[in-house]
Amino acid sequence: MSILSKIGLVTVLFGVSSLCVNAVQQEPVKPKAVEKAVNDYNVYAVPIPETMDFAGEPVPLDNPDIRERLDRELLVNTYWQSNGLLIFKRANKYFPIIEPLLAKHGLPDDFKYLAVAESALENNRSPAGAAGFWHFLKGTGREYGLEINDYVDERYNLELATEVAAEYLKNSKKKFGSWTMAAAAYNAGNGGIQKQVDRQKASNNYYDLLLNDETSRYVFRILAFKEILSNPEKYGFNFQPRDLYTTIPTYKVKVDTAITDIPGFAKQFGINYKILKLHNPWLRETYLKNASGKEYFIEIPEKGYYNTGQ
Repeated sequence: MSILSKIGLVTVLFGVSSLCVNAVQQEPVKPKAVEKAVNDYNVYAVPIPETMDFAGEPVPLDNPDIRERLDRELLVNTYWQSNGLLIFKRANKYFPIIEPLLAKHGLPDDFKYLAVAESALENNRSPAGAAGFWHFLKGTGREYGLEINDYVDERYNLELATEVAAEYLKNSKKKFGSWTMAAAAYNAGNGGIQKQVDRQKASNNYYDLLLNDETSRYVFRILAFKEILSNPEKYGFNFQPRDLYTTIPTYKVKVDTAITDIPGFAKQFGINYKILKLHNPWLRETYLKNASGKEYFIEIPEKGYYNTGQ
């Protein structure tokens, strides 16, 4: 067979195979397959509670605007399933730290859901530069006594930041007269909320104010997290206790001098630098300057929880 004949044969065979492939690709989808796909995936409206409160203050759910705004946040956070499950897992780990600190400062327990709305219980940064679980800007953090520099950033210290958040919220409550307004002011700032109260000639009632999109959604996001985290099965979240993250027991080591080598410091306690930073994210460098002799408390995990080669 000549080369040209062989090429012709290959061309014919390729054409036949292409027709077969196209025939498979163009085969009509069977009605039963469509029906099965539809039945296997459904989106449902979420239940809206008939009554609800934030920090003991009633939410006016008989107002259609208020009901719709809560519905939006319940839908968004119910159907963002992966994020929701992660929040359940983290809440089991971090709420036991946050709850007693809020109680110590006289804040209602519901404010733990504000931390969820701010950071999803992660030590992250917002696009505006707010940092930590409670998303403090540098200026606000420093105003309330947090140390923030290149080697220490106490916005990432969960205990200290929770106490500062409590003080800020108590000051806002004192100014506006309600915990709901204090929560809104945490997002927009006391000055921002006061400006809108004056501009709109309104009472100190969050639900009566016309605010920017972020702040108008803010309290409803907190309410949605409260409702969903309090009623997981009602909103389709299924898990076992073993699926949740747990708090690693730690003890604190007081340091009142500089540490020139934090990785070496970690090895003294049988852990590596990474593990020490997981428990002390407020340490921002591999060293600690401390010319003033300030007392710091570094958390060290109890033995037996991490298997590391140091």
